[in-house]
Amino acid sequence: QVQLVESGGGLVQAGGSLRLSCAASGSIFNINFMGWYRQAPGKQRELVAGISSGGNINYADSVKGRFTISRDNAKNTVFLQMNSLKPEDTAVYYCKVVSRGIYYWGQGTQVTVSS
Repeated sequence: QVQLVESGGGLVQAGGSLRLSCAASGSIFNINFMGWYRQAPGKQRELVAGISSGGNINYADSVKGRFTISRDNAKNTVFLQMNSLKPEDTAVYYCKVVSRGIYYWGQGTQVTVSS
């Protein structure tokens, strides 16, 4: 059984920072992809940032230059450093891990940015 445990969400003022963490545990091996998605009320879930096992990184255009994704392979953990937060970044953020073609999702963590 695989579990993804997210942490780090919360309420922050515009211009502030938050750091999200997602740790994968259980029977999970050969992780190919780790990433963060978000879903705002009334909107579809969208990719925020992703990082492959080879270190290739991609970001949504809306967060480039403000967010940084990183991973600790030894601990099966992915991080998302979010700086210069804007009210439009408000959403539930979900961690996603892909291992051997299987997708795993975290439970989601709320990020709220006040203006």
